[in-house]
Amino acid sequence: MAKGLLPRAWLKKSFYLKTRITFVRVKYLFLTWLTVFVGSWVIYVQYSTYSELCRGHECKNAICDKYRQGIIDGSACNSLCEKDTLYMGRCLSTSPNNQVYTGGWGDLDGVVRCRLGEVLHYKLGEELEPRREMPVFDKPTRGTSVEKFREMVFNHVKSKLGEQANLATLVTQILSVADGNKDGRVSLPEARSAWALLQMDEVLLGLLLQDRGHTPRLLGFCGDLYMTERVPYGPLYGLPLPWPLGAWTPGGVQRSIDQSFTPSWPRKAKIAMGLLELVEDVFHGTYGSFLICDLSAARFGYTDRYELRLNHPGVLVPEEEFRRSMREVKCESDGDCVLGTDCQTTCDLAEKRCRAEPTKPNLAKACGTLQDYLLRGVPSGLKEELERQLYICMGLRGSAGQLNMEHALILNNLKAVLWKQISHTKDSR
Repeated sequence: MAKGLLPRAWLKKSFYLKTRITFVRVKYLFLTWLTVFVGSWVIYVQYSTYSELCRGHECKNAICDKYRQGIIDGSACNSLCEKDTLYMGRCLSTSPNNQVYTGGWGDLDGVVRCRLGEVLHYKLGEELEPRREMPVFDKPTRGTSVEKFREMVFNHVKSKLGEQANLATLVTQILSVADGNKDGRVSLPEARSAWALLQMDEVLLGLLLQDRGHTPRLLGFCGDLYMTERVPYGPLYGLPLPWPLGAWTPGGVQRSIDQSFTPSWPRKAKIAMGLLELVEDVFHGTYGSFLICDLSAARFGYTDRYELRLNHPGVLVPEEEFRRSMREVKCESDGDCVLGTDCQTTCDLAEKRCRAEPTKPNLAKACGTLQDYLLRGVPSGLKEELERQLYICMGLRGSAGQLNMEHALILNNLKAVLWKQISHTKDSR
């Protein structure tokens, strides 16, 4: 009896094992298939996104075609189109219409930017609308004299910046940049390239600030393709987390991670001094007062010497232009009265129009950006005073013009606190 049961039990056990092995095989085959399917889908999506966003070859072909036809010229045209010594490297584009690449030009490292198509209804401070066709570079027209072109540039800059005492100096600087081959005169093809560049906020505003070292230098251009120096470190702080990790990370944890990957405190203080000096220079500067309409860390970077750079000059808006624009905006609440990320006024509910006065000056927004950045790792003997000055600064309200004396006092106090700590510190150099 026992002998008869043993084979039967053995057969049942063997059948169970075979069934389990088959189930495990099917399970792993399914998981393998699912992994291959998902992986292939991700690769396809990434490739489709890349091919849509990264069209630098189209930019180069279009620009070089215009150059070879003699329509445009510029300091970078020969290197880009004939010698191939200016090249595009890694794609950084986030929009199909705005091509951005790392670039090399001989010994120079830079960032190459190019636009695809023509911007319609361009207005200072607004987001660029989708382009519908490539620019034709038809201005200035044949027969335009240098003096007439100078007048065109003067009127264009005046329309952007308002009536300023030093506009003639700025126009002379622009014409000097337009003379790509430095032969002492601006040819018609060079003038067409310069005119195309001037239609872009970031180029015009970048030229205003590059002499003060606040923006990357313009290295060269051809048509509306241009190259600026590369800022080695950016953003100012923060570690972008891959999706979906970024979406699942709590805000407090993200802020802690952001502040962990930063330079030593004396070097952070030097970078912060650069931001405060930028705020000072755009407040009643050479070409008027400007609002910085996005002071997030992503807009800034810094050099090997820990000097701050504004990587996106397009976030600057002349204060007079801001006031004019906001008066025309209809509103139901204060939330309707915002330009960019954080240039805001209040809504006049009686008239259903936005008021002209900005609610918060650049300095208060800059201090908000610097608060966590500077207070993490601050020397213990400095923390209380620095924290107090930052909170006073963040409490500023109204336009800088209304708070002229207070603005200057707080700015000087903050700079004095930082400079006293870092002036004799080797680590800040």
